[in-house]
Amino acid sequence: MSPTSSSSLPSQPPTPNAWGAFNGTRRSGRTAQLLSLDDFEAAARCVLPRPLFGYVAGAAEDNQALDDNRQAFAELALVPRVLRNVAERDQGVTLFGTRYASPFGVAPMGIAALSAYRGDIVLARAAAAAGIPAVQSGSSLIRLEEVVAAAPGTWFQAYLPGTPERIDALLQRVAAAGVQTLVVTVDIPVAGNRENNIRAGFSTPLRPSLRLAWDGLLRPRWLAGTLLRTLARHGMPHFENSFAERGAPILSSRVQRDFAARDHFDWSHIARIRRQWPGRLVVKGILSVHDAALARQHGVDGIIVSNHGGRQLDGAVAPLRVLPAIADQAGDRMVVMLDGGIRRGTDVIKALALGARAVWVGRPFNYAAAVDGEAGVAAAIDLLRAEVDRNLAMLGATRCADLGPEHLMDRRGPWALCPPAARPSH
Repeated sequence: MSPTSSSSLPSQPPTPNAWGAFNGTRRSGRTAQLLSLDDFEAAARCVLPRPLFGYVAGAAEDNQALDDNRQAFAELALVPRVLRNVAERDQGVTLFGTRYASPFGVAPMGIAALSAYRGDIVLARAAAAAGIPAVQSGSSLIRLEEVVAAAPGTWFQAYLPGTPERIDALLQRVAAAGVQTLVVTVDIPVAGNRENNIRAGFSTPLRPSLRLAWDGLLRPRWLAGTLLRTLARHGMPHFENSFAERGAPILSSRVQRDFAARDHFDWSHIARIRRQWPGRLVVKGILSVHDAALARQHGVDGIIVSNHGGRQLDGAVAPLRVLPAIADQAGDRMVVMLDGGIRRGTDVIKALALGARAVWVGRPFNYAAAVDGEAGVAAAIDLLRAEVDRNLAMLGATRCADLGPEHLMDRRGPWALCPPAARPSH
């Protein structure tokens, strides 16, 4: 399929059961008692060793950006319409000519293969089966070629290497693997101050120690089902996709990971990538309307409004707060998406109403993979999909395109108790 052609996924998921919460419908298996995305976090805490859970859950410094990602959604109330005939609902969206079954996807997450056995493949396959997009992280431990073979259509996210030669080599490898959508993350000129990693005992590579060994022994299911199974079948995991060549091992007492200097990057590097990359180009990490304009000027196909899940600049604005202005700047020339803080179907709805074409969900799907592998991710996707379907109906909408600012009200604003036009005459 060419980047500009129109296509749809081969199968559509069943329609969610809108009355499941009333008739006692439950799933079977390990996720039977997990009824929301937040439930997966609590379950994953009992599965993952302390350093790994701390890495996934944590953010930068005082968690101000992380917390505000959620607060921004909480400040918006929903304004439903009634008697709208919502019997025929379709939450599908089209991104870059491909039709997806739901308006959310699996965000890129580093070292996912430590959260679950073959984690990157688990996430990508679950997404493909559900008809939603997935992005593999450049900080992953499974070669992108294997992931694309297991789940064709998976997007790839790159942290740019430090030199033009290494950037060119990585682009050639990604193109040769059959990737059609490249996501370039641009909000890491330097590493964020992740004090939580130090407190949790996490580093990359992980350093062998008695405490690390004890943390692993305390989680026998993870130790046997993820770490030892990986070592037995695939050997020591390495950072496979940071560069064209293989990177450092995930566990080492001596090897230093090559993070490559990124503080010299500017828009000329995006221009260089645009000239070489034949597929869709997405820039992730945009929070300024001025940067959105520059992305459009440089021929970028899409942008992801994101503060890296609060893991980089603490105090950075929540993506939802700047989404309307950025979507207005992008117009019809770029696909605008949002990442950060999505935990409920109502969050998806609010982002779409403010101009996003789709949203990305990270930590909850990582937790779901840790809890029950591909089946866990599928269960989490189904939960969120059912919430979106239910929320569309209760808002009086049948499609995502029906959503707009008229469906929202800022809780902090003055109440419109009796607008002048609606006052009864006496």
